[in-house]
Amino acid sequence: MKPILFAVHEQSRELGMIQRELVSRYATDYEIICEESVASALARLNELRATAGAQVLVLFAAEEMTAMTGIEYLQRAHELHPRAQRVLLIPWGNRSASKPILRAVSLGRFDRFATLPGQSPDENFHHLVTELLRDWQQQRHARSTVVTVVGERWDPRSHEVRDLLQRSGLPFAFHATDSDEAQALLHQVQRTAGPFPVLIRFDGQVLTNPTNEEAAVALGVRHSSEEGTFDVVVVGAGPAGLSAAVYAASEGLRTIVVDRETIGGQAGTSSLIRNYLGFPLGISGAELCNRALDQAWSFGAETSVLRQATDLRTEDSDHVVVLADGTELTTRAVVLATGASYQRLGIPSLESLVGAGVFYGGGITEAQAMDGQQVYVVGAGNSAGQAAIHLAKYAERVMMLVRGGALGASMSDYLVRMINAAENIDVRLHTTVIDGHGAGRLEELVLKNSDTGEARTVRAAALFVLIGAQPHTGWLPISIERDERGFVLTGENLTSANASVGRAGQRRSPLVLEASVPGVFAAGDVRHGSVKRIASAVGEGGISIRSVHQYLAHLRESKVEA
Repeated sequence: MKPILFAVHEQSRELGMIQRELVSRYATDYEIICEESVASALARLNELRATAGAQVLVLFAAEEMTAMTGIEYLQRAHELHPRAQRVLLIPWGNRSASKPILRAVSLGRFDRFATLPGQSPDENFHHLVTELLRDWQQQRHARSTVVTVVGERWDPRSHEVRDLLQRSGLPFAFHATDSDEAQALLHQVQRTAGPFPVLIRFDGQVLTNPTNEEAAVALGVRHSSEEGTFDVVVVGAGPAGLSAAVYAASEGLRTIVVDRETIGGQAGTSSLIRNYLGFPLGISGAELCNRALDQAWSFGAETSVLRQATDLRTEDSDHVVVLADGTELTTRAVVLATGASYQRLGIPSLESLVGAGVFYGGGITEAQAMDGQQVYVVGAGNSAGQAAIHLAKYAERVMMLVRGGALGASMSDYLVRMINAAENIDVRLHTTVIDGHGAGRLEELVLKNSDTGEARTVRAAALFVLIGAQPHTGWLPISIERDERGFVLTGENLTSANASVGRAGQRRSPLVLEASVPGVFAAGDVRHGSVKRIASAVGEGGISIRSVHQYLAHLRESKVEA
């Protein structure tokens, strides 16, 4: 049975325009159903709910209808088909009355809004539809997979591989080892046993439990020559690092980005970012960062992911970034954009279950496996809010555990409102996790209320932890000044004499975002005093390159004077 695009509008003319656009473009691969009343639409959706194999992908509804509003209808329809995307169709020129619409979308009462199709073909309308279908295909039904992963569902290594593939933007399929599909694939490639995970590339090449390095090389996620001297080495491929790479490469600087993991950093685990400029209805962190990567590549930036920087030293006027495999990258300037990772709980029983029901991050990779389950999210920041909203699309119930007394202290207002409006998200304040148990995977959590001191055990299918921030700066030399928590000090925050950088006799005021070593800059979450928001990280990445230009000009002047 074909996936379904379902529309309702009470006006025959407008419904005819919608049907014409949907049928002309999508009827080959999708079933198009159009209804002229709310009653007939809900009755048909109820029938489809009981039909084996029926899958409603997108629900379109007119804003104004007689029986109920389009928003009310979409809420009712969503109860019948909770995985469908909900699109409210508004008449042309109605944006002056859009405040209630914007308020409703911010509360999660529907997913997108668009103007009714006008001229044919209406490419603005089709842009929205194809975007929704592309997202669905990427998440649930990718046809052109680069690699297929066969592994044990709750094995930590299997989770790590799938998480890296998802954040790298590589289309992949996953089959649990005990599934018929997995057994057929293993028989086909003559790998009847592990060790798992087994990766089967699109051309038939088989990798048996490869290291991250081996997988990166085999799947072609590295694009670098590493020869000669770079103008800029960017360490970290999150929003700040990718922004620095785009600006550096576009301005003619030879640039390479290296990262210990893959593209995106913490932002790559965000399911939907709605407060980033230019994306009024949101974009996933992985999508945003992969677009930035494509942009950096288009200007000539090189990339080398899944390679950890282990040392940084200065030789004359150059810097050398040393990687874990012994490779040394010589560069005139360095931008540190290594970001920060979520703080660990430090509870031994839970740390032993990381990847097997306990996850640090937003759970994009695991969300679909939470169907019908009760899951827990620890944290009160934007990342935790985004994770809870995303998981609520799949899990029966999401419980947010918040140490403090309110969400609003560290979370954007639009997320707080969406969480409060979600029927299957509960928030437990003054609550922490103190223990957990499970045989091979998480089964129970022990929660404590800090007000009453009461501790109780609850059943849990998964725990997603998104708290605090720990910077990746332990590999840096002592010459790079950091605060007591490890964040890099820059500019006026430097504590050295007169907040200056350089050798004796050549001291000067540090440039914007410059660290205590001349020519080394820090941007984004790794920097002391940074604003922990994606837009701020992107801005700092761009600003760091302006300072790099100033530093390189100063370097040239110094050589001329010498």
